[in-house]
Amino acid sequence: MSDRNILITGGAGFIGSHLADLFLEQGHTVFVIDNLSTGRLQNLQHLNHHPRFHFARADILNEPVLDRIMSQCQIVVHLAAAVGVKLIVDRPVHTIETNVMGSEVVLHTALRYGCRVLLASTSEVYGKGTRFPFNEADDVLLGPTDKSRWAYAASKMIDEFLGLAYFQEYGLPVVPFRLFNTVGPRQTGHYGMVIPRLMSQAIRNEPLTVYGDGSQSRCFCDVQDVVGAIAGLAMHPDAPGKLFNIGNTEEISILELAKMIRDTAKSKSEIRLVPYADAYPSGFEDMQRRIPDISRINMLLGWNPKISLREVLVRVRDWLEITGQE
Repeated sequence: MSDRNILITGGAGFIGSHLADLFLEQGHTVFVIDNLSTGRLQNLQHLNHHPRFHFARADILNEPVLDRIMSQCQIVVHLAAAVGVKLIVDRPVHTIETNVMGSEVVLHTALRYGCRVLLASTSEVYGKGTRFPFNEADDVLLGPTDKSRWAYAASKMIDEFLGLAYFQEYGLPVVPFRLFNTVGPRQTGHYGMVIPRLMSQAIRNEPLTVYGDGSQSRCFCDVQDVVGAIAGLAMHPDAPGKLFNIGNTEEISILELAKMIRDTAKSKSEIRLVPYADAYPSGFEDMQRRIPDISRINMLLGWNPKISLREVLVRVRDWLEITGQE
């Protein structure tokens, strides 16, 4: 594809702002729509005077604004969503309405103009799966509906179903992708994101609060690697109609992560284990492991993450120290 007009919903967020940077570097024109409920204007301030960057402060459910912007675009990357474990548990109605209704409006509008849609989903969709690594074709096992954390996984699964239905029924070029713990500069710890939260504590020499016994493990992928994968899917002719995992396969327990963060920050912090009952509402469930199978995106794009976890932590530490943000 030649230079394109690209809309990023939720583009003032952590991932969206880095994706805007990349698309602009590639010569595209970028439009961002964000209601700033979790996104930050600071993430985009360096683009204020860029001639190919345009920002609208609006909700994606504002259909006239969305329609006006999307009528000028060939590609939409739909990142706007309720994110973060804390927000999801505290505001389940907001989570469901934002994720499901927002995606419905984006897809309906994209159909009007024939836009390619990159639809962001999550590793949460794999739920209680015990077959590792998680493959896009695996069965899904979620928890009961009276546990609000599963609302997020179910809402993003509906997004995937809806996006693929638009592809199958109408031929709309939709590409759903599942993200696995994306990290890096500009990510805030306010919504339960573990690395910025622990790194901020380490910089201040406060206790590093690790939930549960710390044996739960995750795979963390630097945002630069992630936006490269998204941009690749946005342009590849064979991507539509397929689902892709995007993540790193380097696994680490949260307890070991806390120790690595303490070392990276040269901190004197102690590590304090906090029971889930003290951190989340009654009945909260956490997943023990999440490891992506990235063979599908590797076969299509030749994509593999390049930035190590230790490099990521240094980048996060430096950003927090420079900006003073949490």
